[in-house]
Amino acid sequence: MEHVLATLFEVPSEAYQAFVELKAFPQNDDTRIAQAALVKKENGVITPVDAFDPLQQVGDATITGTLIGSVLGILGGPLGMLFGAGVGAWVGSTGSTDQALAQATLLETVAAKLNDGDVAIIALAQEKSEAPLDQFFGRFKSLVVRWDASTIQQQMEDALEVQADLHARAAAELKARHTKAHKEKLEEFAQSIRQKFEELAQKFDLRFEVFGRHMVDDAQGRNVFAEHPYLIVRMDQVSRSDDLMEQLSEVSWDAAIVDEAHRMSAHYSSWEGEVAETRRFRLGRLLSQTAHNFLLMTATPHAGKEEDFQLFMSLLDRDRFEGQFRKGVHRTDTKGLMRRMVKEDLLTFEGRPLFPERRAYTVEYELSPAERDLYEQVTDYVRTEMGRAERIAQGGDRKRGNNVGFALTVLQRRLASSPEAILRSLERRQARLEAKLHETERAAEEARFAGIGQALLADAALPELSVEGFEDAEEETSEGERAWFEEQVDEVVDLATAAQTIPELRAEIAILEDLIRVARRVRVQDDDKKWVELRTILDEQILSGESGEVRKLIVFTEHRDTLDYLRGKIATQLGRADSVITIHGGTRREARKAAREQFTHDPDAVVLLATDAAGEGLNLQRAHLMVNYDLPWNPNRIEQRFGRIHRIGQREVCHLWNMVAQGTREGDVFTRLLAKIAQMSSAYDGNLFNVLGDSGAFRERSLRDLLIEAIRYGDRPEVKAKLDHIIDEGVADGLEEMVQERALHPEMFSALDLDEVRARMEAVRERRLQPGYIAAFFISAFERLGGSVRRRERGRYEITRVPKRVADAARRLNRWAPVADHYERVTFELNRIRPGGLATAALIAPGHPLLHAVIEATVEDLGPVLKRGTVLIDRRGKQTGEPMLMYTVEQRIHNGKPEADTVSHHFDYSLLGRGGGVTVSPTPPYLDYDGPRPDEEEAIAEISGGDWAREDHTKAVRARAYRDGLLPRMEEVKARVEAETDRTRRQVRERLLAEINHWDSEYTRLEALERSGAIGRLRAETAYTRARQLDERLKHRLAELEQATHLVAVPSVIRGTALVIPSRIVAAGEAEAFTRETEAVERRAVEAVLAAERALGRAPEEMAHNNPGYDVRSTDRDGRLYYIEVKGRLEGSETFAVTTNEVTFAQTQGERHRLALVQVSPEGAAGDRLRYVTGAFTHIGPSATTRSFTEEWRDYWARGGPPR
Repeated sequence: MEHVLATLFEVPSEAYQAFVELKAFPQNDDTRIAQAALVKKENGVITPVDAFDPLQQVGDATITGTLIGSVLGILGGPLGMLFGAGVGAWVGSTGSTDQALAQATLLETVAAKLNDGDVAIIALAQEKSEAPLDQFFGRFKSLVVRWDASTIQQQMEDALEVQADLHARAAAELKARHTKAHKEKLEEFAQSIRQKFEELAQKFDLRFEVFGRHMVDDAQGRNVFAEHPYLIVRMDQVSRSDDLMEQLSEVSWDAAIVDEAHRMSAHYSSWEGEVAETRRFRLGRLLSQTAHNFLLMTATPHAGKEEDFQLFMSLLDRDRFEGQFRKGVHRTDTKGLMRRMVKEDLLTFEGRPLFPERRAYTVEYELSPAERDLYEQVTDYVRTEMGRAERIAQGGDRKRGNNVGFALTVLQRRLASSPEAILRSLERRQARLEAKLHETERAAEEARFAGIGQALLADAALPELSVEGFEDAEEETSEGERAWFEEQVDEVVDLATAAQTIPELRAEIAILEDLIRVARRVRVQDDDKKWVELRTILDEQILSGESGEVRKLIVFTEHRDTLDYLRGKIATQLGRADSVITIHGGTRREARKAAREQFTHDPDAVVLLATDAAGEGLNLQRAHLMVNYDLPWNPNRIEQRFGRIHRIGQREVCHLWNMVAQGTREGDVFTRLLAKIAQMSSAYDGNLFNVLGDSGAFRERSLRDLLIEAIRYGDRPEVKAKLDHIIDEGVADGLEEMVQERALHPEMFSALDLDEVRARMEAVRERRLQPGYIAAFFISAFERLGGSVRRRERGRYEITRVPKRVADAARRLNRWAPVADHYERVTFELNRIRPGGLATAALIAPGHPLLHAVIEATVEDLGPVLKRGTVLIDRRGKQTGEPMLMYTVEQRIHNGKPEADTVSHHFDYSLLGRGGGVTVSPTPPYLDYDGPRPDEEEAIAEISGGDWAREDHTKAVRARAYRDGLLPRMEEVKARVEAETDRTRRQVRERLLAEINHWDSEYTRLEALERSGAIGRLRAETAYTRARQLDERLKHRLAELEQATHLVAVPSVIRGTALVIPSRIVAAGEAEAFTRETEAVERRAVEAVLAAERALGRAPEEMAHNNPGYDVRSTDRDGRLYYIEVKGRLEGSETFAVTTNEVTFAQTQGERHRLALVQVSPEGAAGDRLRYVTGAFTHIGPSATTRSFTEEWRDYWARGGPPR
């Protein structure tokens, strides 16, 4: 009976293998293969990969005018797409069971059941019995479904008719589906960096978008980058598009940040100074010219070649690193441009390590006799074939030699991985080479060539891979391409052979069959010594954990077969299948994310099995135990793996076990290396693997090179001794290199002065715009503009209505940052964005469009009021003895550039007394003042109506603000700018003059040669032109630097005025809480606090009388600042006053604030009592006014305690 068979495969590589073998399937009267095609689904489209017709010998992946040809045509057309997209079946419906598959149409089965990347075989066969083909395909993980050929013929005719009638409809549907798939792909990419989005939103409240081609389409000819101010872009996405690069060049950025910036590489291609620029380097050069701030982030800026490093640094300052580095001529000075931070060097402000300790152990195990026999036999095979591959490459066939060398190296690594990995690899290789042998023999016979001496078919169809280039190729492979890349690797490993004749191939297959028998014997014995060591670690670290303690372990392997093998072993050992989570290169992004979440949060999931490809980009600090079941051949990979758990947020000591087989060639190399590392661990401080990961870490050779040499020649005593010496020398040289690099670039490694940084941070903490002030302003201003705000959880609010006027203002300010009509939650404090799993709140802070819009609308309404002025009352215990006029003065400093930059912008606050004296403060004193009361209006009117209050004091105020406020700031800015500019000027002049002299010398030399008739590639005229161009660059850059140091004071602007009147002047009958406060009481209270602080070991400092927010600032031994508000009252007082600013400042300082209550005794200072209250005003909500609060003394006294 004639059947059409569709065979679906779980493993794509097995489909290729089966198809090769199917070509050699023995034809007989019981079973004949008439036609067959191998199809693959990519991007939703099913296309033929290969095809054959035994009668016609078709081999070009096309079978036209046949039944199978019709099937391929329909599957590759609109109907195939529609079936695959699940739009609906034109004929029948698709089921999920075998029975349903048998009832489904061929189109439904193949199109709907294949996912992208899946492969299937479709064949037309004549069968008397189904058993032979079932047995043939049964050797693979596959499912075979049959249909009567005549039924399929009729279905094809129906489908062709439907396709013709509905072509337009199908095309429209296809386009819609394609757009949807494209958007889904973009969404998948967006999810991959959602964590970064969340961090950006949480820390900076910046909402970034992922750049995609749909943005270019939506821009409709406009500059796409100009329309999206916050973008995350893949480096290659832009650098490989000339159109996008041109658009990017037309936009200026406030900041451009490049991760993995070392990929923006370039190198000098000749002694003439020509630079071979990569596209990424050109992207970096463009961003350096268009971004106001340019930040390059990389863990490996210096890969060992100083000239390439300086070329990389030229992205930050081209003039400082002009020309090819020449030792003895050029210096390397990266000060001001570069800072290297390694984990072990990072400290908290208390001087403690930011990252926990990490410990590494070498677990050596001895192979069983059977394992030893397998190791020696496979290694002999690899060594022999490597020699043949080397000869092939030397003979001119470099691609084939590289492929064979790569395949053999992978086999050796799988041998070290597990018995399962080497067995499966040998089986696949033997099967595919045998299929290749049959195909070649048939081709030779049909061509009437003799078998002996006949050359094999060329390997042109194989991708090219090499041991040297594999890591780079793997690194460049995106997650979406990972499965495809692994297929390519498997194809090369299975098919690349050094055999060049049929007898040679037969001989290699025979060797493989012998190796498979040995490997199967090892596998059946199940005496895997490496697994025994891992089992011991599991027993000690997981199963023997303390009661209730969940300890989690990550196991890294390099091979999928080993991962599957270990999954079964570990699950059996732990007694639960759900205890083991796996992630590998073929794991889709959503499944990977789900696996990470399960491993992090599910207490039953205690072991994660992962490959290197799966480990990239995962934060797995939920675990603190790690095993390198397979050691990578690049030490950098060890560091990258360990980095999955050794991260900020890790609280446990991290432990790493490296598993090494004793007495193996590569095992001996690793054992020697790890032992030497342990010996010198204190010197390396954990930085070892990054140092030894360089391509020339061991006498200009990599660790990979040493391992290959050990495999090939490590049985020779003299070679082993040489390798031991190179390793010892390499580790020692690595330490020396670190020392030299630190000396060469000290600014990259020097520890910050923690005391200086801490003092700077504490000062910023005190001066910064506190959330309480923003909340106080925003809530009242927003409600004044017609907005509606509801208090919800503590420190969180709901905005139920945003007025149209505010929305319009936001649109005017930035049309790309609109505001919403309603906000479920907003907050003014960073730690309240998402507390305890509550809904995420928008952070209302500088930069948020809603805050900017409210400020804009408020200033528009009330700007004139600022200029007209107001009256404020000073009700503090420390008051001046006379009224004061307060002026808010805006101060700016520009540099001398043609398009001047603002280098400083601040406000000063000038207080003018009746006697003409002016004091200037950088902090706003009005925060502690109050509004007037009705009973004070008469006294206020008398003061404000006087000549002094009405007189124009602008000239005197601006003069003192310039002298006491702007000039000191200018000196501070000038000193900072000149220090940086002088260093840059010196480096630029030194570097460019060296280059000018070089090219002038070259000009003189080349001109003399040309006069004698010797004309080379580099002409004298070219050298002269370069020298003159550098002359102009030097002149232009020095002029720019001079302009940068020339500072200009912009005329100050008075933005607001207020008459400040002490409360004692306007209210003779002051309330009890004020009248009973005397200067003597306040003095004794402050003295009591100062004494208490000194007793605690802190250094207290009393603040000036007009300091807003607190009275005493005290510094502990670690440099932390504490802010103390002092309230002294005579014994028996019932109330005390506190200003809104004092409340707000206390709330924003949190644990650093103390309210000091001093009960002053009438009997003298010996009877005074002191209590500290922390969190004193947490119950008071934001206030929009400067009014004072009158609080009950006994309530606060009861909450207080001894000074601490």
